[in-house]
Amino acid sequence: MNVPSRISQEQASDVTIYAVGLVGTPYRYGGNTPDSGFDCSGLIGHVYQTRAGLAPPRTVSRLQNWGQPVASDSIRSGDLVIFAQRDVATHAGIYVGGGRFVHAPSTGGEVRLAQLNSKYWSSQNVTFRRP
Repeated sequence: MNVPSRISQEQASDVTIYAVGLVGTPYRYGGNTPDSGFDCSGLIGHVYQTRAGLAPPRTVSRLQNWGQPVASDSIRSGDLVIFAQRDVATHAGIYVGGGRFVHAPSTGGEVRLAQLNSKYWSSQNVTFRRP
């Protein structure tokens, strides 16, 4: 299924490459720059603003309705990965292909790559959004 996007495939690739390059940046609640550190929505905002000229909502709860929903079998690099509990978004990241996503978890203290099929993440309620 072809889901419309506000960004080109080239911009989506740019978003992906840049996000992967931020792996190792410290976590900081409310952080939204590489110098200050990131929380999960700050990471997403910085990456999309810097590489695609888009300004996503600043909170995870508002990210869950940003862009278009994407079926799990149609996701592409640059799409958002949104985790929720009881229909309330709790965490988000950027899909980078190969079943992996970049995110800024408070646990562990730095931006990292994670596998969607890992024991922890595969047990979460996940949806995908295309900006």
